[in-house]
Amino acid sequence: LWGYLQMQVPFPFPLLCSQVIKCKAAVMWEANKPFSIEEVEVAPPKAHEVRIKIVATGICRSDDHVVTGALVMPFPIILGHEAAGVVESVGEGVTSVKPGDKVIPLFVPQCGECSSCLNTKGNLCSKNDIGSAAGLMTDGTSRFTCKGKAIHHFIGTSTFTEYTVVHESSMAKIDSAAPLDKVCLIGCGFSTGYGAAVQTAKVEPGSTCAVFGLGGVGLSVVMGCKAAGASRIIGVDINKDKFAKAKELGATDCINPKDFKKPIHEVLIEMTGHGVDYSFEVIGRTETMTAALACCQYNYGVSVIVGVPPAAQNITFDPMLLFTGRTWKGSVFGGWKSKDSVPKLVADYMKKKFVLDPLITHTLPFTKINEGFDLLRTGK
Repeated sequence: LWGYLQMQVPFPFPLLCSQVIKCKAAVMWEANKPFSIEEVEVAPPKAHEVRIKIVATGICRSDDHVVTGALVMPFPIILGHEAAGVVESVGEGVTSVKPGDKVIPLFVPQCGECSSCLNTKGNLCSKNDIGSAAGLMTDGTSRFTCKGKAIHHFIGTSTFTEYTVVHESSMAKIDSAAPLDKVCLIGCGFSTGYGAAVQTAKVEPGSTCAVFGLGGVGLSVVMGCKAAGASRIIGVDINKDKFAKAKELGATDCINPKDFKKPIHEVLIEMTGHGVDYSFEVIGRTETMTAALACCQYNYGVSVIVGVPPAAQNITFDPMLLFTGRTWKGSVFGGWKSKDSVPKLVADYMKKKFVLDPLITHTLPFTKINEGFDLLRTGK
């Protein structure tokens, strides 16, 4: 499921901040249509902004949710949010990076001033553009123009372009030796899944876990559960082709709900005797969210929603599931404070504390982005 798109474009360095850059970008003009490779103009960074040459970007299901309309965003738009690149130029007042530095854009910023940033329990900075979906920089304008028309940004990152502009709070400087075609996954998928286990759920040694959805993020949850010392990790997916990779990364069992006549939460309770200690929904479907809640231990079980919920859908469930003591939690970007944590995660990767290569199934040139999404949608 995880691939990355290689950007091959000359790096016009050094550049003055006053210059507009013309480059290729994958523009989504409207929902449910293919990406269109266009020449776009990328304006120079304004105060406290950074212009980045994107070197590699991952394809994430959240991008596809915008394409299908499950995640509502304004069009036209440049999607992409999981990437790594090199600083091309900086705006006035930027102090944390300089041209030539390697960076990872952050779809969850860290302003360091809002209530979530200041609270040790929080990580969803109020400056994020996930909830409001304005698709603009903090001054209410865009840095992208195509065919004379302003193009919207996507959650403060927009990485399906050879150059992008982000706010200084929405990028993290990383190790100059880090391979950008690998650590781009730390910009979303790996960090989101791994952190859901070790940071949000705080999985304990010897515990039992169930992971619903074995795509790139789900596999990263499996890796987090294993790193935390879980004794049993049960992967749940309707695509049996994902089982071998899941077991390679730490899953002890893999089950397909289609193989059973009874509800999957009942199957999991029978497998464990009393339900799992921790469950993770990494798909983004309301039915699997309630199934994940129901399969965890009735009193002290913890269930974490990791998959992006579909727009305009509500969940109906028996409140007794919570009354008995279960905990239901959400996790955005794995609960990590982004600007603080991403450089540390890159450092851990460089120290071989975890692997990323197994998550990368395909490597494609940027112009084949539509083929990449076809691979995503067919579960390959």
